[in-house]
Amino acid sequence: MFAPLQNDTFLRACLRQATPHTPIWLMRQAGRYLPEYRDTRAKAGSFMGLATNVDYATEVTLQPLERYPLDAAILFSDILTVPDAMGLGLSFALGEGPKFAKNVRDEAAVAELAVPDMNKLRYVFDAVTSIRKALNGRVPLIGFSGSPWTLACYMVEGAGSDDYRHVKTLMYSRPDLMHRILEINADAVALYLNTQIEAGAQAVMIFDSWGGVLADGMFQQFSLAYTRRVLSQLKRNQDGAVVPRIVFTKGGGLWLSEMSALDCDVLGVDWTVNLAHARTLVGGEVGGMGKALQGNLDPNSLFAPPEALCAEARRVLDSFGTPHTDASTSGPTHIFNLGHGISQFTPPEHVSALVDTVHQHSKLLRKSAS
Repeated sequence: MFAPLQNDTFLRACLRQATPHTPIWLMRQAGRYLPEYRDTRAKAGSFMGLATNVDYATEVTLQPLERYPLDAAILFSDILTVPDAMGLGLSFALGEGPKFAKNVRDEAAVAELAVPDMNKLRYVFDAVTSIRKALNGRVPLIGFSGSPWTLACYMVEGAGSDDYRHVKTLMYSRPDLMHRILEINADAVALYLNTQIEAGAQAVMIFDSWGGVLADGMFQQFSLAYTRRVLSQLKRNQDGAVVPRIVFTKGGGLWLSEMSALDCDVLGVDWTVNLAHARTLVGGEVGGMGKALQGNLDPNSLFAPPEALCAEARRVLDSFGTPHTDASTSGPTHIFNLGHGISQFTPPEHVSALVDTVHQHSKLLRKSAS
């Protein structure tokens, strides 16, 4: 059904296999920093008009790959499609973040929640298949979802938040209700990701964007436990190929050691984490078990002049250390990314300088290691 993969560098790095260079892709790489994206969104009329139209979603997913030699594509969608399918009424006003028409803050609202019918999300799965065909084997396609905790934050708050007052109030005062929300979210996310895999996603990522706002102890109970519940239900293989799982917790560096026990292949880290330390904690040894690491350039470094940006990219690569080069066995690997999503104000030409620098410098590091 799909063309053979021509560049599998990203998938191999996910599985801790040696690669000729460090693969790179960027969170939110299809987005508002690209003028062609803004043109397509204007045609679509709204963000949801863009996300729910298979042709537009395919177009914007491929736009960054037309500009840059990235090593993976990521489905163009939003993390909040799942609660929208639960009937909460998602909308986006231009220049504003997402909002729900209904929030979930009491027993009655929680009682109404259920794992949604995946047919309500058919537009997402149709887009996955369309994108995979349009890629024609150029690079792998990543599917994704928000984590159960991150979805719950938006569902309870009704929108984004600076202080998480409503969701934390519910968590501390009615932990039974919060656990119920998270159970439903976890089972919905697992089904959602499995259906993306069946539609053609070759790797899946769980965005725990707000895990880092939790106190120690609360993170383990209300975020990590439910990420684990999602992972326990995910398909490991599709069409004879392993489907890697990536978990990214923004602000989660404190808990890397605990996250190393997750049944995933890759741990994403934000820019506050020292990559060398992370590699020591979770990267494993050559021939042994461990996690691949993904990250972790500060997105704001993309506003610096290209020479300063490229120096920072080299520093990130150097901080991970000597690349794993033994093709006969597994070992510590690195996938270059930002520590969070790319800013809409990023100059597109700076992204070009970044991608070229990562490819060139990571090849030099491998030459010096051999």
